[in-house]
Amino acid sequence: MNNDRGPFLIAALAAALFVSSSVLGFPADVARHHDQAYLLWPGGAPEAAGSEDVDQPQLTVHLPDRADANGTAVIVTPGGGFRILASDHEGLQVARWLNRHGIAAFVLRYRLGPRYEREVPLGDAQRAVRYVRHRAADFGVSPSRVGMLGFSAGGNLTAAAGTSFDPGDPAAEDPVERQSNRPDFLVPIYPVIAPDLFGRETGRKGLETAVTSETPPTFLVHTHQDGSVVPEHSIRFYQALHRAGVPAELHVFAHGPHGTGMAPGDPELSQWQPLLLRWLRRSALLTDLERAAVSGQVTVDGKPLYWGWLTFVPEDESLPTAVAYLDWHDQGAYELPAGAGPCPGRYQVEVHRVATDFSAQQSGAYSMDDSERLVLSEKIEIQPSTNAIRMAVTSR
Repeated sequence: MNNDRGPFLIAALAAALFVSSSVLGFPADVARHHDQAYLLWPGGAPEAAGSEDVDQPQLTVHLPDRADANGTAVIVTPGGGFRILASDHEGLQVARWLNRHGIAAFVLRYRLGPRYEREVPLGDAQRAVRYVRHRAADFGVSPSRVGMLGFSAGGNLTAAAGTSFDPGDPAAEDPVERQSNRPDFLVPIYPVIAPDLFGRETGRKGLETAVTSETPPTFLVHTHQDGSVVPEHSIRFYQALHRAGVPAELHVFAHGPHGTGMAPGDPELSQWQPLLLRWLRRSALLTDLERAAVSGQVTVDGKPLYWGWLTFVPEDESLPTAVAYLDWHDQGAYELPAGAGPCPGRYQVEVHRVATDFSAQQSGAYSMDDSERLVLSEKIEIQPSTNAIRMAVTSR
């Protein structure tokens, strides 16, 4: 059988109202901030041990081209064991990659040991989140999509910021301090999570013990061969996220040492970058639009879809793909709640059929040579709130 039978359309019955999305405001002079560094505390950082550059935490702003910008912001925290900052391969190069995909990047220069204890760089990271959120309009980003991405020690700061936050002080004299310091998502890359995994007693609890249901959605990356920060760090954090019901994704690659950054010379390990982009999109972190609920029934050749998938593929690449999985119990009925549904916009709809029937369920008999992909020839429009859509396709 041919496994690609589109395009086909028999019927797609949906509510007619479609509300188009508004474009995020993008200041005309936003480009002047590109590659500019800003002190987090222009009047002097709290607990500063001196007045040198190392005593003044700052953010360097790297913005995408206006035509590509999607409004998502990422604070990048380079690693270096809290002794140095690996600001090239775990900082600027990451920012440039994010920019190429429409994401604004802010590379953090945080304070280091032994001059400063661990609580100080955490305070720098928390201030960075407040600062970007406070100046979101200046930078052309959404204050509700400010994430953090960090490597090793910077991954520790990323995870720590996601497990220790507050809503801000509305009465604060400093307007930056009125903002929440909770990141909207976390991307810890080979992060330091649990001190006990280094085989020495520090008296500090692992960050996995601080995970709650309020911890932001998280995308974790590690390697099996990492001998400096073993993959159990990410595994423990992921397990805690799973127990708390926090949306999360973990990738442990077979090969690669510690400190690889973007891993441009490793064709497998470097795949964490397109995987991250897909996760951001699927998690609706590249748009401010609210997801909508969708329900209905899928029929193929007039019969309920026996087993397969219904996939909503958006015309706008910043919107999330929405997927419903149906098995024989569903009788072709599907339901996507608002938290997992598509956003308002135009979508191509695909039906993927993997079985037609089980006439002898215990015999192991085949019902199809291969899966089928059936594509509706006309795109549908998803409206806000609730959508009732019946899909009817034919395989002939």
